[in-house]
Amino acid sequence: MLNFDEQRFLRIQSGAAGLAKRFDDVIAGCVAAGAENVFFLGTGGAAILMQPAFQLLQRKSRFPSFLDLTAELVISKSANLTKKSIVVMPSLSGTTKESVALLAKIKEIGATVLTLVGHEETPLGKGGDHVFVNFAEDDTSCESFYLQSLFIALSIMKQRGEITNYDQLIGELHSLPKLLLEVKRTYESKAEDFAKILAGSDYHIVTGAGNAWPEAFYYGMCILEEMQWIRTRPVHASDFFHGTLELVDKNVSVILFKGEDECRPVADRVENFAPNYTDKLAVLDTAGFELPGISPEVRGLISPILLATVLERISAHLEIIRNHPLTTRRYYKRVAY
Repeated sequence: MLNFDEQRFLRIQSGAAGLAKRFDDVIAGCVAAGAENVFFLGTGGAAILMQPAFQLLQRKSRFPSFLDLTAELVISKSANLTKKSIVVMPSLSGTTKESVALLAKIKEIGATVLTLVGHEETPLGKGGDHVFVNFAEDDTSCESFYLQSLFIALSIMKQRGEITNYDQLIGELHSLPKLLLEVKRTYESKAEDFAKILAGSDYHIVTGAGNAWPEAFYYGMCILEEMQWIRTRPVHASDFFHGTLELVDKNVSVILFKGEDECRPVADRVENFAPNYTDKLAVLDTAGFELPGISPEVRGLISPILLATVLERISAHLEIIRNHPLTTRRYYKRVAY
């Protein structure tokens, strides 16, 4: 595979999978101690990667879950954020400015903080009540963070008696790293063609629904915009028909990500509409990826992970086609802001 270290990928994703037991132990302790809610408080891309776990709890659990913006919470407050809260703070670097500032405020409140970091010797790596360290870099962090946050959500539901097949689900998720590697290998022959589609337009509408939507949002903002300087319009498929559809014409690129959760019909609606008005619809659908031994239930849970793993292959080709390395930045961590 192009510019890809298979053993490194397996090591990182297996590291994430290996945290499941400790997540369950920590969450069990928090629930037993009277935790009343959970907050997912990341910044930027890391925050987006928490959305599927948050969404799962919102739809399948009566345990209150919240997703907020760290930059705003540093200034404002949340009436629900108390010493009885579990706070999940992901940061690959462990140094994200807004998250570090918010951590200090959360410490004053007395909430229990779980930090998910790639580096322990950092403010967030040292500042959490429970620190989960799994080294990763930009090209491997999505799967790792998606998986870790999914473990948290499933553990909460287990402790509350809201799922009865926790062990089965975790068992299947433990097999995921090797399966993801095989998905990458299989998709490699198609990745360059999809990359050419992305390189072929200077503007894309990027959309998705259900737990595929966060990956559409993430890829549009953090990869196409930040790492490739390509203008995008990330819009949820349910909102596509309430404004954004008016931008569609024959030459406008529409990129649709489809997952396998219960919200798939919302994405189907875009797929049925767009070809009538544009010649540039491209669909990335997780249903086409083979995952031996993975149940339909788990496939529905891991759609964003599957999308992330093939999009990494697409990005590897995209940076070469455009002669624009994914590491190139003008402002991010280069100037004061």
